[in-house]
Amino acid sequence: MDNNASVASSGVGHPTRKSRWPARLDWLQSVSGLILALFMWGHMFFVSSILLGKDAMWTVAKFFEGYFVFGRSLPWVVSIVVAVIFALVIGHALLAVRKFPINYGQYRSFRDHAASMKHSDTNLWWWQVVTGFALFFMASIHLYTMLTRPDRIGPFESADRVWSDHFWPLYLVLLFVVELHGGIGLYRLAVKWGWIAGSDPNATRARLKTLKWALTAFFLVLGLATLAAYIKIGREHAPQAGERYTPAWAQPDPHAPAALK
Repeated sequence: MDNNASVASSGVGHPTRKSRWPARLDWLQSVSGLILALFMWGHMFFVSSILLGKDAMWTVAKFFEGYFVFGRSLPWVVSIVVAVIFALVIGHALLAVRKFPINYGQYRSFRDHAASMKHSDTNLWWWQVVTGFALFFMASIHLYTMLTRPDRIGPFESADRVWSDHFWPLYLVLLFVVELHGGIGLYRLAVKWGWIAGSDPNATRARLKTLKWALTAFFLVLGLATLAAYIKIGREHAPQAGERYTPAWAQPDPHAPAALK
């Protein structure tokens, strides 16, 4: 047989074109992670409106229910937003799990490699894996609750869920898990895609790390203060658990004529 024909028939000399799908999936993972991290920060600011008072939190909750646009609350609007976020969480998790160690051998190889390198970014990646695994299950509980009971969001309603329904231990752990995961994820995205890149890569990473830990600390303090506020309201409101909050200006005037009430 001719040598050239043999080589051609075996496929040697005709390199297989590499698939672009791993890069595309990596890009989708980055985009979905960025959207979820930004949503997480926005969500924290929204729920922390309770620190400004019950009326402030009520106003924020009703805004997302379309109260100030349609003249009445439409909780299903919240359900739609939650459903989109839930889908993003599931999609992001499926994309991320591709890179997880899937057996003990891979885990040992990674740990031995990390121990030999002693590289802080490698350790951050591992903590992102651990918090991401926990976040998928813990966030799913919260999202399912919001998806099925969007009408139970408000100063009293949320506080009752935190205290009377005993959600506060979940939210306490979830706060640390989500802030660590999101902060590390944004830091790694900035490094990976060259955001805020400088002439000195090491100095850029050091600045990004400082910013990452500063933001994590800020949102942890804000989250703890917010959770403490809901716990306080929930404890005080426990005897009337289930009662909905109505701001004073929206309550009927007891001294007004019956026809005007």
